[in-house]
Amino acid sequence: MIKIQLTTALVITVLSNFTVLSPINAQLTTSKNNSINFNPPPPPPDRSAAGDRGQAASRGCGNGTQSVMALVPDYKQTINLEGGEKIPVTKIWGLTTEDYPTFWFVVPYEKSSITKMEFVIKDESQKPSKTIYKTLLNKPEIPGIIGVSTNRATEALQISKTKHQKNYHWFLKVRVKCNPQQPAQLQAVDGWIERISLNSSLAQRLQKATPKQQVALYAENGMWHNSLTTLAKLRLAKPKDTSLLSDWTSLLKSEELHPFANYPLLNCCEAQ
Repeated sequence: MIKIQLTTALVITVLSNFTVLSPINAQLTTSKNNSINFNPPPPPPDRSAAGDRGQAASRGCGNGTQSVMALVPDYKQTINLEGGEKIPVTKIWGLTTEDYPTFWFVVPYEKSSITKMEFVIKDESQKPSKTIYKTLLNKPEIPGIIGVSTNRATEALQISKTKHQKNYHWFLKVRVKCNPQQPAQLQAVDGWIERISLNSSLAQRLQKATPKQQVALYAENGMWHNSLTTLAKLRLAKPKDTSLLSDWTSLLKSEELHPFANYPLLNCCEAQ
């Protein structure tokens, strides 16, 4: 009888421990699954997507040592040349489903230091290339992250097709006067964007999803610009929402851009 009582007590104790631990394990799993992770699609096989999203050093101009930075994916690859020579190349490229996408940049300069900001998009799928958008931008009031909308472009981005890939090359050029005694310096970043269409299955999932769920779905399916812009708009609407900041940090971390997660997200800068 004593043996049976002890066995029963042991079973109850073990079951009690499972009851206590299960919610904790579920919480940890949920937390992990709720992180936003970008799944980068393979970039174009040619060299057309080379670019520069920015560097850390700016020779003392700007916020600390930070220069202008584009919040976009980068791909570090090696190209094999004739004769066996290999050269490293960084491709700056991302996908969107939007006809008029928004681009996001870190502009770490004081307003008084900026002399000019210009944004350009070129259609490089034809020769010579065609400029479809070129505009001067208003200066941000404080250093931070700005969004550049293209809804005033002369034409929408066209969807890439199998036999006719549309290559759009974008540029942000910022002239900064670091020293009043010296001429303004040019800080520039550039990269490539491609517009694709949604498959019917993903389109249905997005239609049923909340905006926060849409951020994750876009990221999982390699659509960086959709994911970042959707999340940025949510943050601008609810700037004190810590869960949105956590998602923002997680998404940027996917592309090693998390050092910029705490930069102010600014509701600017509309084209002049």
